[in-house]
Amino acid sequence: MNATVRDWIAKAEGDLTVARREMGARKSPNFDVVCYLSQQGVEKWMKAVLIGAREVPPKTHDLVVLSDLLARRFPTWSWPLEELRLVSRAAVVYRYPGESAARKDAREILRLALRMRAALKALPGSLRRNA
Repeated sequence: MNATVRDWIAKAEGDLTVARREMGARKSPNFDVVCYLSQQGVEKWMKAVLIGAREVPPKTHDLVVLSDLLARRFPTWSWPLEELRLVSRAAVVYRYPGESAARKDAREILRLALRMRAALKALPGSLRRNA
């Protein structure tokens, strides 16, 4: 795995670590931030896998677009569109005034993000040692 891929993974893991920490906060947890960082962590994991496969990921935050690229490169990759859309939407909707994430929303988004991360890590040949 090359330094660029390692950097993307480190950023992804940082986002997910803070999302988990915030989810577990006892005093004034920010569930909006949990949703945002969960999406960011998955997005960065997807881009790390694409870079590891010598693909240049587009400058997008849309998990559906990134998932389509992954499926072209890794035939075993698939993820339900409704879940990809839910996580992508949560990162945007809760960042601005008008809507706020509830605990159950944040828990679901984080759970999906962690499941996606596990599936990305498990893709055969996705993170080549010498990429």
